[in-house]
Amino acid sequence: MSFLSFLRSNLGWLFVGVLLTFTSSFGQTYFISIFAGEIRADYGLSHGQWGGIYSLGTFASAVMMIWAGALTDIFRVRVLAVYVLSILAVACLFLAFLPAVWMLPFAIFLLRFAGQGMTSHIATVAMARWFVAARGRALSIASLGFAMGEAFLPLIFVALLTVTAWQNLWIASALFILVIIPVLWRLLKAERTPKSVSEETQATGMSGLYWTRNMMMKHWLFWALFPAILGPSAFGTAFFFQQVHLAEIKGWTHVELVALFPVYTLAATGSALATGWALDRFGTWRLMPVFQLPFAAGFALFAVVSGLPGAMVAIALLGVSSGANATLPSAFWADYYGTRHLGSIKAMATAVMVLGSAVGPGISGYMIDGGIGFEAQMAGFAVFFIAASALLTPFVLRATRLLAVAP
Repeated sequence: MSFLSFLRSNLGWLFVGVLLTFTSSFGQTYFISIFAGEIRADYGLSHGQWGGIYSLGTFASAVMMIWAGALTDIFRVRVLAVYVLSILAVACLFLAFLPAVWMLPFAIFLLRFAGQGMTSHIATVAMARWFVAARGRALSIASLGFAMGEAFLPLIFVALLTVTAWQNLWIASALFILVIIPVLWRLLKAERTPKSVSEETQATGMSGLYWTRNMMMKHWLFWALFPAILGPSAFGTAFFFQQVHLAEIKGWTHVELVALFPVYTLAATGSALATGWALDRFGTWRLMPVFQLPFAAGFALFAVVSGLPGAMVAIALLGVSSGANATLPSAFWADYYGTRHLGSIKAMATAVMVLGSAVGPGISGYMIDGGIGFEAQMAGFAVFFIAASALLTPFVLRATRLLAVAP
């Protein structure tokens, strides 16, 4: 089936994925960090204190994801998405009308859990289940919602911050989410019944088994993957979380840095689509060991550049790995662990990802307060990604040999 035929045949289901990933933006770091300066100023917080609060709320959402993410194995998207998006809208309003600083971690928890955690999790699990032969293409198309959020929302909301209070923008975000809910309900009126949910056609994973989460946790592959799951979230989140600080130390305005985000988005979009095509054609195992290397190159370059042209190249490199990361791991879970318990398996991976997004801002904030510059930190990020890729390679090759082995 050609790409255009695939789009025409599955447009409604694919649009659901795009809509969910875009709406997850309101709980993503690149969006919340737009308001970092205003939140710190209004509540008298240092970089370390704000990072600690953010990490606390995000860590709590990671713990909740371990349980809540498994709900995608029980409930249809139509039902679960309505509840999750309602929580996300309430979270936006809670932050807008926050009565005291001690309640800030609770607001961050709700935003991160419902937005970054559950909304994106529902979208990727749905794509991985609804599509089998074209799983890569479906995941890559759904990831366009992430890309559009990263490209347009920072530009729009940074500009709006110059004309209205930050609280008003969170109210507007809540209203947008409330509008999205009936749209999703309508699109999923006759929700797709995926082949992977059918008992007789469920896909198996390694060794011909239907892997459960407990089985995955006891197996060596998951722990070899752990740094590669944690790293993009931890250090990508730290980058966006510290965007205001990064602009200050580089001598750029915040608007100048945010203006580069569409470059990141274009690179991420192209990478996501290319990755989706490549994994359907060549398999996930060929891509997993190398997809994080552009992260290493991008952070190494950001550590040393002083001008915006160099920053443009660096952020494009980050976008290449980010686009692949939005598509490749979700397909990997389905390929190597099967689809029967995909929701609970991916929930654990999502929890690790959310944990990373808790660790990154907290550590980077306290290191900045302690005199370790963010540029030096980014050089360390680059070393981490090289090491994670080197660790992952032999284990993925070993696990791939198990895909053809019957129990």
